[in-house]
Amino acid sequence: MESLFAHIAILPIVLPLLAGIVLVLIEDRHHRTKLVIDIVATVLLLVVALALLVHVNNGGPNLSTYRLGDWPVPFGIVLVADPLAALMVLLTAILGLSTVVFSAARWHRAGSHFHSLFQLLLMGLNGAFLTGDLFNLFVFFEVLLAASYGLMLHGSGTVRIKAGLHYIAVNLATSSLFLIGVSLIYGVTGTLNMADLAHRIPLIPEESRMLFEAGAAILGIAFLVKAGMWPLSFWLPTTYAAASPPVAAMFAIMSKVGIYVVLRLSLLLFGEGAAAHPGEQWLLYGGMATIAFGTVGVLSSQGTARMAAFCVLVSSGTLLAMIGYENAGVTAGALFYLVSSTLALSCLFLLSELVERGRGSEAGVLAVTLEAFGDDEEPAHDEEIGIATPLTLALLGIAFLCCALVIAGMPPFSGFIAKFAMIGAVLNPQGLGASVGISATSWALVALLIVSGLAATIALLRAGINIFWVTFDGEVPRVSIAEMLPVLLLLGLCVILTVLAGPAMAYMQDTAQYLHVPTAYVDVLLGTSAGATP
Repeated sequence: MESLFAHIAILPIVLPLLAGIVLVLIEDRHHRTKLVIDIVATVLLLVVALALLVHVNNGGPNLSTYRLGDWPVPFGIVLVADPLAALMVLLTAILGLSTVVFSAARWHRAGSHFHSLFQLLLMGLNGAFLTGDLFNLFVFFEVLLAASYGLMLHGSGTVRIKAGLHYIAVNLATSSLFLIGVSLIYGVTGTLNMADLAHRIPLIPEESRMLFEAGAAILGIAFLVKAGMWPLSFWLPTTYAAASPPVAAMFAIMSKVGIYVVLRLSLLLFGEGAAAHPGEQWLLYGGMATIAFGTVGVLSSQGTARMAAFCVLVSSGTLLAMIGYENAGVTAGALFYLVSSTLALSCLFLLSELVERGRGSEAGVLAVTLEAFGDDEEPAHDEEIGIATPLTLALLGIAFLCCALVIAGMPPFSGFIAKFAMIGAVLNPQGLGASVGISATSWALVALLIVSGLAATIALLRAGINIFWVTFDGEVPRVSIAEMLPVLLLLGLCVILTVLAGPAMAYMQDTAQYLHVPTAYVDVLLGTSAGATP
């Protein structure tokens, strides 16, 4: 068992890599075989992710490191599994399993190499969360982007191809910024290992500090584009809305890669005991602007997929603003919100295709017309009263309502607990009982969180009414078990997160405290003498 845990940090990367290689070798006409391999590999990844989470939380926040080639830090490649990385890997595995099961109904046959690209996407995501140096962060970043290019175009269609080409162009430019930023940082510090960077940054000569901060700023812009911070988010709503539902569901966590990197590097390199954070206020105000922009987009959207895409921007803006506070209590609430919102948004992208299925192209126009002008037609005297709601529509309606409540942050679901925790920490930065004045910025942020939740409630419930209650000539959508199970799984996890909010929040608080005091991370990596640290 010890030998297994010595290699556990690399398993979330190796498993999807091997599965992707095997799937490439199988011809696309063997759809069922490839689907089975994909599901089995993703289930194994979920088991490994659960084991990794338990391992790094055994007796408190711990680190599990893996040195490729047994080269010492900072000269070799090192993978680091800590509570934050393990949480993100587990979230990736959950969304991966939900997505691949949902695609089993029909989407996995809509294009070539869906399963191999899907596994490579999982590999890139897990590698980005587990890597301990910036160079390999770039490598895994490019792997997940290359896989996402193919998945974005999966299913063809003019709208999807047009949005996909824009998505590719934006991310190629982002990769160039990444390389420029990394090059400047390496030129000043002579290292790209994250722990070694945290050790060397305070020692940078004053004449070189401006060059280093320029590199850090360029690197930050690259990841803020990926996170979707306004005004760098122009590409995200159209891209996410045009993607096929299972791909959009996975894209819900891809925006969190940028959030993860910003959180990790801001606290590790510029947190307590390090140099002053040059972008703290930018994150706070940029996050608030993103919330406002996303809120307007949610209210103005008619299609549920586009509405979900703007909800992603609201989620990203909320997390960026919380990171800008650099307060452990605020970060704990933000981590809880990250998990809850990602699960709910992924579920909403899956539901968007199911609830729209069977509606005619004129249904949306009819719904908006009736909402704006009303229906003056007299009801027929022979109209049938009390028609039973089909079971499929009832299940979809309940699922859509629950999903909307989680995203909007309405009680009693996990979204409400997350927003309550964040607002409580923002208004009480020193803890309960402390007499500290509340700034105008804090009040503005709290108001934005409340207004964005109200806007999401209005927009999503309006969409639900138009979908399930407005009369139109359509058919009851045919929904398979494979499509409904992932929706129920994601909503069930939101319910579990609500019921187990105490233990979950305790984990988030321990993780936040660990992130805000990065000395343990630096000391373990720079003092590592073995492949694993229990």
